Amino acid sequence: MAYLNHTTSVSPPKTEHEAEEEHPKSHGSFPSWPHHIEKVFPIYAMGIPNSVLDSSLHHLDCPDPIWEAVREEADLEAQREPILSSFFYATILSHDCLEQALAFVLANRLQNPTILATQLMDIFCNVMKHDKGIQQSIRLDIQAFKDRDPACLSYCSVLLYAKGYHSLQVYRVAHALWDQGRKVLALALHSLVNEAFGVDIHPGVVIGETTVVGNRVSLMQGVTLGGTGKEIGNRHPKVAEGVLIGAHATILGNIVIGECVMIAAGSLVLKEVPPHSIVAGVPAKVIGRLHEHYPSLTMKQDENKHLSSEFFNKLTEMKSQKLNVN
Repeated sequence: MAYLNHTTSVSPPKTEHEAEEEHPKSHGSFPSWPHHIEKVFPIYAMGIPNSVLDSSLHHLDCPDPIWEAVREEADLEAQREPILSSFFYATILSHDCLEQALAFVLANRLQNPTILATQLMDIFCNVMKHDKGIQQSIRLDIQAFKDRDPACLSYCSVLLYAKGYHSLQVYRVAHALWDQGRKVLALALHSLVNEAFGVDIHPGVVIGETTVVGNRVSLMQGVTLGGTGKEIGNRHPKVAEGVLIGAHATILGNIVIGECVMIAAGSLVLKEVPPHSIVAGVPAKVIGRLHEHYPSLTMKQDENKHLSSEFFNKLTEMKSQKLNVN
């Protein structure tokens, strides 16, 4: 599954190169992060406006709380499982910052006989250390997994094992390369992710070729955002803010999914969906209204299960009546 935080914007993010920023020689030369951000992250994940987080990121004279949490968890796990101590040291404890550790993990998961891990690590590090947007996103994405995924045990486990998280971060790097005009390299990373994780996120846009995904969207496993095959040009779905899309749901065509919509697992959505709606079925129909602000953050997919039951019971009854008439 993938959790898209506020930094997955409806327009492609831009790589930031600040004139005053030096180009460090080591992979570990990244800015530090404010001590009070540990309070901002979980609050922000539940919908605090961008200004709250952005204002806190201007004070770069304090440690990075997400990275500190990852290191503390890794150190504790290494003590609990001595057989994994070398693994935790190589992947986390030997690195100076989150960006470097993430680059190491991604490089080793994506390497193949023709593209070495050392080459991939250089690519990831060079992009991340010059892009403050990516630096912010990799932390918010970890927090999103920690907040929304009940199977997530720790910050450390997201960094090491979550292929949805890994796919998102490689996409962010590939997208930055795409914007720099290095499209061949961006597509090469895209291909590696597809092979390693079975995830296909085109580096030119957010998802697909003309798909747009808004802020704070949660996509469960097996979701398809695709075209109908009949359209050309702008032919993929536009998913607004706060949407929760259930497992193996399919959304096809140049249609708009309104804000804070919940799409039931296995649904086939072919028409536009109004904001704050619950849709289910094949093809999907509106079966109710949502009162909560962000279903994508609460992840309460069974909260309105009675509506789905009523809908499918009514559908079965209608089909039975039709058969009796015939």
